[in-house]
Amino acid sequence: MTPKITFLAILCLLVFVGCQHEELSTSDKELNKLISNKARYILPDETDYASIPQSPVNPLTKEKIELGKLLFFEPAFANEAKRQDLKFTFTCSSCHVPEAGFKPGRMQGIADGGVGFGRLGESRFKYPLYANDSIDAQGARPLVTLNVAYVENTMWNGSFGSDGPNAGTESMWGVFDPGTARNHQRLGALEGQNIEGLIVHRMNYTKELITAAGYKDLFDKAFPDMPEDERYSRKGASFAISAYLRQNLTNQAPFQMWLKGDQHAMTEQQKKGAVLFFGKAGCNGCHFEKNLGSMKFEALGVDDLYEHGGLKTGPADRRNLGRGGFTGRAEDMFKFRTPQLYNLGDSGPYFHGGSKETLEDVVRYFNNGVKQNNRVPDSQLSAFIRPLGLTEEEVKDLTEFIATGLKDPNLKRYVPERVLSGMCFPNNDPASKIDMNCN
Repeated sequence: MTPKITFLAILCLLVFVGCQHEELSTSDKELNKLISNKARYILPDETDYASIPQSPVNPLTKEKIELGKLLFFEPAFANEAKRQDLKFTFTCSSCHVPEAGFKPGRMQGIADGGVGFGRLGESRFKYPLYANDSIDAQGARPLVTLNVAYVENTMWNGSFGSDGPNAGTESMWGVFDPGTARNHQRLGALEGQNIEGLIVHRMNYTKELITAAGYKDLFDKAFPDMPEDERYSRKGASFAISAYLRQNLTNQAPFQMWLKGDQHAMTEQQKKGAVLFFGKAGCNGCHFEKNLGSMKFEALGVDDLYEHGGLKTGPADRRNLGRGGFTGRAEDMFKFRTPQLYNLGDSGPYFHGGSKETLEDVVRYFNNGVKQNNRVPDSQLSAFIRPLGLTEEEVKDLTEFIATGLKDPNLKRYVPERVLSGMCFPNNDPASKIDMNCN
């Protein structure tokens, strides 16, 4: 064989192998059929402000986001702690830890009244000198603060926000939860919730405090047209934090890369799990928005937080009633908003009551289709609580897709290197400093 013929033969072989390599796998083909409109699930770039849902009264700007990114992690405004020795020791990120997927690394977040950190926030415990009812801890597991731009009504019960499912519920705004009266201001779900959240979480902002902490210029750049009495206040802080949260998008997850055309971004097991998610398991019956959550409220029949060690809560906590605790309607009782699914694998436990320790436990719960909480009437139970018939292998595949296929590996881009006060974050108490090796 001549050298020329040999070269052509090798070239043809390489082309053939290359074509074979690009051949779609069976899982790719199945997934393409199940997701005919990939754009439906593609999250925008975090710098593409025009494509990110936002409040008309709080449009996204680089200056607001940069300020919010600092305030979310800044202990200098944790100035209304119940005890002097725990002032300036907690932040928003005490309960929304980036390394834990922007949620606590334990079943319940504790801001004021908590000490310690561990590695992912799993070692934060109640300060012994605080009474159980004086700590700042919520009666439901904190939700993930990722992809919240696609949450029209926030909280497990959807109580914040004047539009969407809350249209027509005006008579209930402020009835059971005084904070929801802020819906009448129509600021946006996140903006209204975060103003109230800063009150509940014992953080305050005044011109004097903002100036002393070195943030006045940043507030001025972020809100040049906002009246000073609003700018240097919880409203200005909330607007900045809300802008920051709206651009916290998990657009680097393998599934996002696959949606954008990289067929090698997901492993074969992740693809098999995705096929189950959008096919046999029917997870997209509730998880169908861009963030793989939705504004559907479903009664899943799981336990409440007080049954799993939750503090400052109990059987009479209205949060146990879900949507019904907000609206007062019988048909809404025990129904909770469908949460987004990205980076859930970073830490557990799961559900509003922290009743399942691992994502595989969650998948098995849905696969078994048997309710856990007998206080939830069968008449209220979601139609999705029924046996799914997944095999052991399929349970593993579906778990793998949710745990790693939906994991953005670069959440550090949403964390500042330092805050202007120079304090340690997410926590600034002595025990946390030791855990975090922060001086």
